[in-house]
Amino acid sequence: MSIMAIVGAVIVSVALKVWLLLIEAVPFNSDEAVVALMARHILSGERPVFFYGQAYMGSLDAWLVAGGFWLFDESVWVIRLVQGLLFVGVLLTTVKLGAVALGSKRVGILAAWFLAIPPVVVTLYTTVSLGGYGEALLLGNLILLKGLWLIKALRDDRPIPGWHWIVLGFMVGLGVWAFGLSLVYSIPVGIAILYYLGRGKKFVEILRTARTWQVISLILLGVLVGSMPWWAHALQYGFGQLLWELRGGAIAGVDQANWMIQVWNHFWTFFLFGGTVIFGLRPSWEIRWLAMPLLPIALTFWTGAVVHAFTRLGEGRSNRRGSGLLLGVMGVLALGFIFTPFGGDPSGRYFLSLAIPLSLFAAEMTFQGVKQYGRWVWSIAVVILAFNFWGTIQSATNFPPGITTQFDQVAQVDHSYMDELIDFLEGQEIQYGYTNYWVAYPLAFQSDEELIFLPRLPYHEDFRYTFRDDRYEPYRQLVESSDRIAYITTNHPDLNGCLREYFISFDVTYAQKKIGDYQIFYDMSRDVRPDEMGFDGDLKGIDCSGWGKIKDEVEG
Repeated sequence: MSIMAIVGAVIVSVALKVWLLLIEAVPFNSDEAVVALMARHILSGERPVFFYGQAYMGSLDAWLVAGGFWLFDESVWVIRLVQGLLFVGVLLTTVKLGAVALGSKRVGILAAWFLAIPPVVVTLYTTVSLGGYGEALLLGNLILLKGLWLIKALRDDRPIPGWHWIVLGFMVGLGVWAFGLSLVYSIPVGIAILYYLGRGKKFVEILRTARTWQVISLILLGVLVGSMPWWAHALQYGFGQLLWELRGGAIAGVDQANWMIQVWNHFWTFFLFGGTVIFGLRPSWEIRWLAMPLLPIALTFWTGAVVHAFTRLGEGRSNRRGSGLLLGVMGVLALGFIFTPFGGDPSGRYFLSLAIPLSLFAAEMTFQGVKQYGRWVWSIAVVILAFNFWGTIQSATNFPPGITTQFDQVAQVDHSYMDELIDFLEGQEIQYGYTNYWVAYPLAFQSDEELIFLPRLPYHEDFRYTFRDDRYEPYRQLVESSDRIAYITTNHPDLNGCLREYFISFDVTYAQKKIGDYQIFYDMSRDVRPDEMGFDGDLKGIDCSGWGKIKDEVEG
């Protein structure tokens, strides 16, 4: 019976994702396109170590997608297939976590069902690829399972062959390279292992024992092997940039407030944005309540699950070690979000690791409720699944933007016109030019890299721009050596006005074409490059005050 329940959860999870992909409710955006391009380049002989332009996220996801491309085809559906398989692994290891951490396989199975029809944010980031979220969740579960096995062996004073410590270290190291988010699992496990290595001893005394240093040495050996790509890159290019990226330096550059104000803002972001997103009360990309008639029940249910989680630490409670580790994951994530620059990102993606512990505690609470109050409590679990499904349908059918990774409305580009854009550019024999980040890489991938447009234009309404958008040097060389270029903008009338005024001031004639959200400037009498117009690429962007006088011209 339990096997059928597990298989059922997997089938329902896969069916939900397939349905969303068939109705094209999940757009193919630029971050995912970068992963796809990296995978294609891997098959062509390149060996990227990190996500293009981001040295805090390894290329493991791109390597897995490259394997999918090699087996099947270089298509978007293959990327989603890889993410789906990773999530199946998350579901199966969650079942095991229920048995090992909380002492009940049934709890693990129900938790897997809560994840099979999850809040929309979980559906989103386990369907698309942003470079490592699926791997972080799966590696996190494996780190917890291995850590719990080692902790139990330490508690029972059983001999532990050295290779077990190396395996744990390898998974930790692989996680650090693949995506630093995995540290929210590794840190609680490491603290727990240190505690059980010297129960009853003070921390300094634990560190003085030969056994402790033997264990630490074996774990570090595994970490070194697992994170070898990180170290190889650091030895070649230096540690400074990597450490800066790992601690969220790129995000810190955007948040200019002093540290105390940042912490205060992150605190409220965590509770107001984090709670409402991970409970499924709203989509991560907008403030819009989902499944309103059932929302109070969902809020009460998940709040109860959080309270239940903390009661599991009381004296005399069973499986306190497992509960403590799951709570440790939640606590480390909360502290990391509040006290580091990553808390400046309100997209909801960093709350993803809360979903598994919450689902496990919610499942355990449900079984206890059935035991205390009767079988009618099962109806509440059904209501929660219905609430999640209803919220997913609402989000999927609200297109555009659909179920999107873009929390900035300006960046929510409707790419359903991409084929028409490609046909137009090819018909005009235009191969190169300039655009913004959210157009450049989907266009490159879906045109088989025949159409290369550098992301050198701002997409924010206040004209903020960073050179980090321009991620791939070989593209830069192609565009800069071209003698015929075009510009593509999206959802930015002020920028369109700036471009027109520049062209007029330079006595440049041009043609324009609007296709969906894409505004194309082409057939210029003389090439005008972004740097010639003052697009210097710093974080403050350019000053367009007083420009755009003709932005209300017909753009067709």
